[in-house]
Amino acid sequence: MAGLEENGSEPTAPRADPQGDPFLRTRFALPTRPGTFLRRERLVRHLDHALRTPLTMVNGAAGAGKTLLVADWAAGQDRSVAWLTTDAADQGCGTFWAYLLQALRACDVPLPAEVGFPADANRVDHTLLARLAADLSVRDRPVVVVLDEYDRVTDPEIADQLEFVLHHAGRGMRLIFVTRTEPLLPLHRYRAAGDMTEIRDAELAFTPEEAAALLELHGLRLSVHAARGLVERTRGWAAGLRLCALAAQERPDPETYLKEFEADRSTVADFLLAEVLKRQPPQTQDLLLRVSVLERFCPELANALTDRSDAEAILAGLHRENAFVEHLGHAWYRLHPLFGEILRAHLRVRLPGLEPELHRRAAQWLRRSGSLAETLGHGAAAGDWEFTAGALVDDLAIGQLFTGLRSDDLAELFSRMGPEATSPATELVRAARDLSRGDLDRGLTHLRHAEQSLAGERMPTGDDSAGLAAARLSCALLEALAARLTGSPGRAEAAAEAAGKLQEEVSSHLLDEHPELTALLLTHLGSARLWAGCFKDARAALTTVAACSGGASTALPREESLGHLALIDYLNGWLGRAERKALAALGETERFSLPQASGSGIGLLVLAAVAVDRNELGEAQALLDAAADTHRAMRDPVREAGRAIATARLLLARGNPHAAIEAAGPAVAADVVSPWAEGHTALVASAAHLAEGRPEAAAELLQAVPDDQPACAVGAARAQLAAGNPGAAIDLLDRLHPKGRIGPGVTVRASLVRAQAADAAGNSATSRRLVAQALQEARRERLRRPFLEAGPWIRPLLGTAPLRGLAAGWLAPGPPPHGGPRPVDQPPAPVVEELSGREREVLQRLAEMMSTEEIAADLYVSVNTVKTHLKSVYRKLAVNRRHDAVRRARELRLL
Repeated sequence: MAGLEENGSEPTAPRADPQGDPFLRTRFALPTRPGTFLRRERLVRHLDHALRTPLTMVNGAAGAGKTLLVADWAAGQDRSVAWLTTDAADQGCGTFWAYLLQALRACDVPLPAEVGFPADANRVDHTLLARLAADLSVRDRPVVVVLDEYDRVTDPEIADQLEFVLHHAGRGMRLIFVTRTEPLLPLHRYRAAGDMTEIRDAELAFTPEEAAALLELHGLRLSVHAARGLVERTRGWAAGLRLCALAAQERPDPETYLKEFEADRSTVADFLLAEVLKRQPPQTQDLLLRVSVLERFCPELANALTDRSDAEAILAGLHRENAFVEHLGHAWYRLHPLFGEILRAHLRVRLPGLEPELHRRAAQWLRRSGSLAETLGHGAAAGDWEFTAGALVDDLAIGQLFTGLRSDDLAELFSRMGPEATSPATELVRAARDLSRGDLDRGLTHLRHAEQSLAGERMPTGDDSAGLAAARLSCALLEALAARLTGSPGRAEAAAEAAGKLQEEVSSHLLDEHPELTALLLTHLGSARLWAGCFKDARAALTTVAACSGGASTALPREESLGHLALIDYLNGWLGRAERKALAALGETERFSLPQASGSGIGLLVLAAVAVDRNELGEAQALLDAAADTHRAMRDPVREAGRAIATARLLLARGNPHAAIEAAGPAVAADVVSPWAEGHTALVASAAHLAEGRPEAAAELLQAVPDDQPACAVGAARAQLAAGNPGAAIDLLDRLHPKGRIGPGVTVRASLVRAQAADAAGNSATSRRLVAQALQEARRERLRRPFLEAGPWIRPLLGTAPLRGLAAGWLAPGPPPHGGPRPVDQPPAPVVEELSGREREVLQRLAEMMSTEEIAADLYVSVNTVKTHLKSVYRKLAVNRRHDAVRRARELRLL
């Protein structure tokens, strides 16, 4: 017998365990930390909390750095720590407690003789446990016991005995488990009482900063930014980082290796295959290899890939064992990224040719469960393009190629589709892909092929019926887009009518799931109607989209619809309304972090045109430049005409009439001529001729423009007046019947033409009254260009007492500082460039001492947008700092 019974009285420590084998001293020794070990203070501080709670659990996967972390912490303590590395070979209670008692003695914790010693390797007397707990409970300082690799202890009786001693030792014992699995203790009670410290995988994971520091210890210099990619790939797994560092040391270009290493051909693969995969039974290994083709999986999906029904228990066990299977909640799991890479490579070697079949099974299961994005990914990976395209079309999700959310991902996915796939669905996807990137000819060719195939099919029943209706509805959407891009309002109306009938034949559930389809359809219809000059009908369709819900899925159609509505307001002369709608349009893409380039940019063009009318020429140019970077595929006739007109107006305002005519001159390619585009192009050209002193040519350009375009009629009246025909000019103005739909952008110019005619006739009172009326209307909109374009006759009038006050502060500078008088012989010069409405809002919040982030949150815009506005404010106020901007704004009475 190796030692005394529990009630023996021999005080000397035994030299062997109950089986008579000598104690292995390595099991009591702190593991040696390598020279490249990185001490992480955040974890050390967390472990310090272990001294305040009875129980601590450091629970992580193999290679997570658990043991070295605790060993390093223990070595830094000012007290002895009893360390025991458990062994799977001696699961008997007696042997376990013999080793634990010896661990206490090895760290100089004196145990009285009455505690005793286990005599039987498979059992321990309760008296020994009670005496040990009683002795520990009266100690001045608690004894710290670390049980490393505790996941090897599988006997629940040992767990019960440990819990008994821990509970009755009270403040005299601190127990630390280092384990891959949760011990069989009543952990819920310790958690609820706040008597437990936990460090798990997520906390054990290295941060990018820690990874960079670890690599530096291995002689490798990697920026934190570059280390972040490595951390994302390894999920901060300690062993993975160390093994990568060791392998990189042997490469000629370590940094490139760390970025691009092949996981399946590395020491990382060897570690995971040996420590994780090969420790599992054959059925578990088979399951892990098969689910490695999935980004995430649940038991039912895993069963579909294995043709078994035991996945639920296996996955739960793997997660519990920290076997690199992460639980995502709601019965869904995923593999650690590196583990997944290695398993996929191992799958190709062990079961060659199986991978496409696994993807096909996954795609079919996921399609039934309603997960479209994953269905498409696995269908593409299986190379089954007819299935994949059919899933997209049947789900009414073809509009996602145009929403900016998944457009690039879907385009990339279907770019791998070869010409051998020839179903109607594949042709529809090709048509959508080509139209989404502006290839109109190829897109229309594929669309015609799809329509011809679908036209010959009779409407079946059941699911096939729904699929055919969905395909035809997708055709109608693409037909409406093609009509918009080609400027064909009649085709757009026909497509919308067909879509309306088809929507009655598809599931309302699908329509609700994909609100982007209806929103896109109405946006295309509204744009085509706008091109045709049917503003009322266009507004009806576009307003429906602008008011729709749907969150991010309809953000892009809302952005485009609001931009088109803004253009209608601008063309009708309502600058303020146009600006608000255009800003709201930009806010839609900002709110959902959509790339600016995904939208049509029509809102930016409207803001540029408004800025020109306000004589904010620098801002107008910046907005035009920004609009040039937007979605090329959505450069339809409306957008191109708007861009040409805004650019021409800016060039005209900068005194370059010849360039303005050239900018407005090129005809926009369209099946139907747009009355407003043609009229405003002629209006710009007419203004350019006036600027160059050719009033007759200016008047002739606008003679053919219909009378139902008030802006053009006012331009024609101005040209007639300049040509010496005041009667004809007044007659043109008298024929206008605005009926409340014409805004100051038109009426101010009309008033100034009348004022100029009255001034030329010597009727100065009428002229001043009309100028005053124009100033009052223009002030609300900060409309300056009409006064700058009016000519020299207006400057003396603006300097007179009745009108000076109406112009001060927005058209002309305010009163001089300190109230000094302004020289009577110097009429006020118009302000060159004033703050925009949004810049005023930013400036107001700047005066309220709000930070850039607070301003962004308050205005529902991005921080970068606020910074852009601030730069413009500083430039316009000729300052460099916030304080100076506020002071200068107050001097100019802008606040």
